[in-house]
Amino acid sequence: MAEILRREFIYLWYYFDIQLRQIFVYWIAGMAIGSFISVFAKDRIHGLFSRMRSSKAGLAGIIPACLLGIASPLCMYGTIPVAASLRRQSMREDWLAAFMMASILLNPQLIIYSAALGPKALAVRIISCFVCGCAAGLLVHFFTKKQDFFNFEGFEERASRDTHPNLLVRYLLNFIRNVRATGGYFLLGIVLSALFQRYVPEDLMVRLFGGNEAWGILMAATAGVPLYACGGGTIPLLSSWIADGMSLGSAAAFMITGPATKITNLGALKIVMGWKRFALYILFVMGFSLLCGLIVNLI
Repeated sequence: MAEILRREFIYLWYYFDIQLRQIFVYWIAGMAIGSFISVFAKDRIHGLFSRMRSSKAGLAGIIPACLLGIASPLCMYGTIPVAASLRRQSMREDWLAAFMMASILLNPQLIIYSAALGPKALAVRIISCFVCGCAAGLLVHFFTKKQDFFNFEGFEERASRDTHPNLLVRYLLNFIRNVRATGGYFLLGIVLSALFQRYVPEDLMVRLFGGNEAWGILMAATAGVPLYACGGGTIPLLSSWIADGMSLGSAAAFMITGPATKITNLGALKIVMGWKRFALYILFVMGFSLLCGLIVNLI
């Protein structure tokens, strides 16, 4: 019995070590770049969005709003107070929707993490998240009939925690906070990936997530709901699944439903949307992820 346990431990360590070596550098680089943007560029990004109010971009303003949402390093509980502040400055609802949707799905740190999945998967993630943000803005524009879509009452912009007078210390403190916030999920993702690689047959993964069929995409979209807790934590899982035969369309569906239905994001969105629009949000996310996955597989 002891010999069996020792052998299984060696196998699991082998898979764990491979994943760690492949992804660790992307995790560190993602936190380094994310902390840099958070400390030195966050206010500039949000300032650019604020200055868009005076432009005459109209509906086309959804595009830069979406891009700025992707560039923002804040989590949803940090993004909503910023959006609330912009709403008080009479920011358009469709621009806010695009900014918030894109911010939920992607950020600079997650882009670096996702590079570990390969160039094709990275491109799929960036493009699909951008299109999803634009689609959210368009839907709010055409179907809300100029009514307020969000209720930001009670959300105030938080004071920045990056206030140390020494810029290097300020950056290091932010970096350490990122390590503490994501490190556990990152290691958990690698452990789960090692367990999947060791005990889940490769042909089962192909049957569940492979091919061009809608079933695999639906399964991946559904799996994204309970399994997504942190972007860095899901990269090892996706990496092993793609290696085992998961289609890019299924990966795209997972990468949309995961962050969009992350429990902390849902709690914040429920507050600012109310039940009816929150339900529509869930339907939109699931529908878009399925459509996106089908299109990616067809391409």
